[in-house]
This record gives sequence, structure tokens and C-alpha cells, in this order.
Amino acid sequence: MTTLAPGAALRDDPALSPLDMGLYGLTVLAWGFSWYALKLQLGVVAPEVSVFWRFMLAAAIMMGWAMARGAQLRFPLRTHLRFAGLGFFIFSTNFTLFYYGGQYVPSGLLSVVFSLASVFNMILGFAIFGQRISRRVMLGALLGFAGVALLFRPQIMGAADSGLDATALLGLGLCVAGTLSFCLGNMVSTANQKSGIPLVSATAWGMVYGTVLLGLFALARGASFAIEWTPAYLGAMVYLAVVASVVAFACYLTLLARIGSARAGYSTVMFPVVALLVSTVLENFHWGPDAIAGLVCVLGGNLLVLRSGRAKG
Repeated sequence: MTTLAPGAALRDDPALSPLDMGLYGLTVLAWGFSWYALKLQLGVVAPEVSVFWRFMLAAAIMMGWAMARGAQLRFPLRTHLRFAGLGFFIFSTNFTLFYYGGQYVPSGLLSVVFSLASVFNMILGFAIFGQRISRRVMLGALLGFAGVALLFRPQIMGAADSGLDATALLGLGLCVAGTLSFCLGNMVSTANQKSGIPLVSATAWGMVYGTVLLGLFALARGASFAIEWTPAYLGAMVYLAVVASVVAFACYLTLLARIGSARAGYSTVMFPVVALLVSTVLENFHWGPDAIAGLVCVLGGNLLVLRSGRAKG
């Protein structure tokens, strides 16, 4: 049995198990539908208030689940600081920035910007943990990102034709910042799991701290905590809190520990594909040559990243 030195490059990535593939698929589907649900919450309620109530519900469910499983919930102050970091980056800042950005940026472009997480994760994983990036994974991620750009080329070009004014650029900047916040939270989660902190415990406490931070932010802005009592808004709230937050985050953060940030982060390239299919059914999206070519690129990149490689030599 050969032992590699810390940071040594592996020639190829190990094959994904059926559990990994199941977690990956569930994550992609849950977050793919979340873009449409997010859109249903924009317009009336302040973004930070919508995210606050979303994670108030999600934190209660996650804490209840942790207690039912007998998961460890008592930790020293130093560990709670890590949980607060997770709450800050993933469960508050990330979402609030995207909700605000969604007021200025088309929904398709939102998912395109978020797909940058696959690239940010690789760069941060290398910079912080010394995780090597194979050429195959890098090529697959770039091919997937190029495919996403093709999928949403009409929206991007349409925005460019109308002139990327200050508000559009602000929205784009908010979404890029939200993506970077998400990826920094990935690094905190990876560090927590490397330290032996249970995933359920970290996620539950992260959601609690994220909710507290959102509440404080809303109070500082003088926002009303009233919500929109309509079936669309409330249905989106339940979906986003239960499926997109509790179920999907549990799957995704588990994937980070099992297959690494590069391949787990590539699921963010697949979200726009699901969002596009949802748009086809619910928003009458028309498939053109760019969309078809983009879908082929994304699926091809996905195969490159997820397939098992064989060591050579």
C-alpha cells in the first residue's frame, strides 16, 4: 500500500458510489427547482426577511432532526465561532445577496452566475487545503460553465443589448459576491468535518446563527417582518425551507466530505439545466440552437468530472 505525502497529486479521482450519485442527483434537482421558488418570493417582502423566515423554519426542522438522532449539540465557544462563520457565509449572506441581486438580474443569469461556484470551490480548495485539481476535472468544469453560458446566451445578450446600466451591474456584482460567500462557507464546512464535527450538528447550528444574523440585519434596516400571505409565496417558503435548505444542504455538505469541493461544487453547473427545464414547462422557454448546444456541453462536462479515471503507468 503506497502512502502519499500531504498535498501530493492523485493521478485520478475515485469512482462515485451509488450513494454519492444519489446525493448528487437529489442536490441538483432540489436546488434546480429553487430558482423558480426564489422568484416567487421577490417583489413585496424585503429579501432579508424572506430569507429570515425561510431559515427560521429550516433551523427548527434541522434542530429537531438533530435532537431526534441524538446528535451532539453542546460544543465549546471556539466551535460555535465556526458555526457562526458557517451561518454568516452560507445561511445568511449568500442567500440575501442573491435575493437582492434577483431584483436586478434575470433569473437565468442568476443561475449562470451561481455556477461559478464550481470554479471558486476548486480555487479555494487548492489555496486553503492544498487539494490538487486534475486536468480532467478542470476541463469538465470549464466545458460545463461554457455550456451554461450558451444555455442562457439570449438573456445575457439581451441584457447587453439594453445596456448594462448601474442597477444591472449592481445585481451582477451582488450575485458574484453571493457565490463567493457560498464557496467560503464550503471551506468552513470542510474544515469542520475534517475536525470531526458532526455534519448534522454543524448544519443545525449554522442555520440558527444565520437566522439570528438575518434578524439583526433586518432590524438594523428597519424592515417589517410581515410576510406575503399568498399560496405562491407560502408554498415557495415551505419548499425553500424544507427541500432546498434542509434536504439539499444535508446532501451537498455530505458530498463535500465524500468527494471533495471540486466535484461536489460541479453540481452548481447542473442547476441551470434543471432551472431551464422548469422554465420550459412553467415559463414557456423556447429551445434554440444555443440552448441545445449548451445542454450538450454541460452534460459532456458532467461526464468528464464524474466518471471514474484509471491510473496510468
